[in-house]
Amino acid sequence: MTAPLDDTFGYQSVAPAERQRRIRGVFNAVAGRYDRMNDLMSFGIHRLWKRRFVRHLPTSGLIVDLAGGTGDVARLLAAAPGRTLVVCDPSEAMMRAGRARPGAPALHWLGGEAERLPFADRSVAALTVAFGLRNATRLEAALAEIHRVLAPGGRFACLEFSRPQWWLKPFYDAYSFAVIPRLGAWVAGEPAAYRYLVESIRRFPDQRAFARLIERAGFGQVGWRNLSFGIAAIHTAVRSAG
Repeated sequence: MTAPLDDTFGYQSVAPAERQRRIRGVFNAVAGRYDRMNDLMSFGIHRLWKRRFVRHLPTSGLIVDLAGGTGDVARLLAAAPGRTLVVCDPSEAMMRAGRARPGAPALHWLGGEAERLPFADRSVAALTVAFGLRNATRLEAALAEIHRVLAPGGRFACLEFSRPQWWLKPFYDAYSFAVIPRLGAWVAGEPAAYRYLVESIRRFPDQRAFARLIERAGFGQVGWRNLSFGIAAIHTAVRSAG
């Protein structure tokens, strides 16, 4: 059983533009402690997931890490030669926190929304998004934009929370709704923000439903691989020629 919906972030009561503004406010509020919170909430497992995630992109050329936040995934991707990495995120505060890290590889930082990507048609070799697409106000529009900017043969890879196996779900739900907001209050001082993040996970399509949305956006070779018994999943697809 899920916890009652907190309408603070406007899932039901406000227009998409207002919800978008409020979601951006969430990430601006937690930007400085976001990576530390991820380590605490996942016991560091998110770092293993992300390392596995980047193996799906043996691609050179322009790679966009959408909703890339502080650039942790982009830094992993930048380890391979022949790549130009652009972190594209709507939160300047998150990107500012990433740019401030010492010893960072050469990353490019660009503000942009998933529903209106600031890239030309067919200009991107690969696009990744890790734990960010569920914050799009219009998921179908975001997938259409990703399809638009990818070059023919370009790869799309999405790492996102999903639906765990049935035996794990009761424990996972209890942890998500009872523990994560308290961690948010203790470490980040933002319990409401982390209630929103938990709710956004629950409202994102499950593995099979999300794969169908990717196919409807025009992608081919659509598939997914579960991580940690389905707590997260890596979705991959290719933009076909034409």
